Amino acid sequence: MTPFSSKTQAAIEFAADLFRAASRAVVLTGAGLSTPSGIPDFRSEGTGLWSRDEPLDVASLNTFRTSPEKFFRWFRPLAAQIFNAQPNAAHVAMAEMEKSGCIRSIVTQNIDDLHQKAGSKNVIEMHGTMRTLSCTQCYHQQEAFTYLEPFVERGEIPHCPYCGGILKPDVILFGEQLPQKAWMQAQRDARQCDVMMVAGSSLEVLPVAGLPMQALDRGAHLIIVNNSPTYLNVRADVAIMEDVANIIPAIAERVYHG
Repeated sequence: MTPFSSKTQAAIEFAADLFRAASRAVVLTGAGLSTPSGIPDFRSEGTGLWSRDEPLDVASLNTFRTSPEKFFRWFRPLAAQIFNAQPNAAHVAMAEMEKSGCIRSIVTQNIDDLHQKAGSKNVIEMHGTMRTLSCTQCYHQQEAFTYLEPFVERGEIPHCPYCGGILKPDVILFGEQLPQKAWMQAQRDARQCDVMMVAGSSLEVLPVAGLPMQALDRGAHLIIVNNSPTYLNVRADVAIMEDVANIIPAIAERVYHG
């Protein structure tokens, strides 16, 4: 196990104490949770996706409608990374904590399916998923797996087997509404939780970034594990600015073994 400073170790133990005392713990995860699995985040300087591309130019609903080839050309390298990625130690630790009853639900901004691959069951996907594709003409939904490999390997744009329309990944692009059912459930869980842990999120994308405030306003404790500070570090009971893949397994270990 990675050696921690005395300050970090104390923060890990405090976080574990909060989880042990909780009955309705919820986790909010962002792109930083998946960077140890080889998937780039969006805002890190030099490596983030938006340090190389203008998001509204490549990842908006308008771009998809007017120039789908441009979207798919941008999306292909990311799809390949997601297609080949495996859960890291943080995903696995969260899945184990959910299985043991320490975590009630995971609200995620990620589209990579790594929580589910690790074994988590109650995952609320705020920005959609790559597991399915929907036809832009007849709206028929298809499982993505059979289309992903040809797209990743040869750049084949997926088309509907029923009408021939272009299939859009069921991820939320700029200019699209959040999935209403997921958003309502995320708000309910945030308002009812007694502990919320933010893991790998810079809390910069609204409205999801407001969920921890909803939890705090109703008396919940807040744990933040992220490489960089967030706007809520000053309100958090625990804020650890280190690698999620090291810290979250350490918190889980302390929850189980004290």
